[in-house]
Amino acid sequence: MIGLFGGAFDPPHNGHLELARRALELFPLERLVVLVSDDPAHKPVDCPVERRVALAKLAFGALPRTEVRADPHPYTVDLLRAERPADALFLIGADQYRDFHTWKEPDAVLELARLGVATRAGVDRPPVPPEHEGRVLFFEIESPPITSSALRERARRGDSLEGFVPPAVAQEIETGELYRPAR
Repeated sequence: MIGLFGGAFDPPHNGHLELARRALELFPLERLVVLVSDDPAHKPVDCPVERRVALAKLAFGALPRTEVRADPHPYTVDLLRAERPADALFLIGADQYRDFHTWKEPDAVLELARLGVATRAGVDRPPVPPEHEGRVLFFEIESPPITSSALRERARRGDSLEGFVPPAVAQEIETGELYRPAR
């Protein structure tokens, strides 16, 4: 089984890292591919893909059997159709699964891969429609409620990112003055 974990990772944070760690522990993944979306269809990004890939390599680089690369496809279904990974588990958070019905061709996504949906303690598990039964696997992670958008705002203000992102990511954001207003 191959794990696919896609996102903007603008920036990658400890919640992303915890999701990846737990997936590697819980599922028989031969490898985990972290896919940094070049141009995500669902939201704008602040940093170019090259910077976000570099940040993701800093965040996920120490995980076993894990590689990081850019994903040129704006939609998950397009990636899955182009690459046709065998026995794929596409990893997402429960918040993303709540909106899964709005994705481009969600039924086709589930024909091409199963979903691994991470949930947090204290957050209700989204219901699974009958047509998704057997294609959606839930797993729990220990993660504080954190978002990349909140971290970008902290970085803009010059606030510390300590405890929210891996130390190497925090250092790169600070030294590269990422997410700061142009002078």
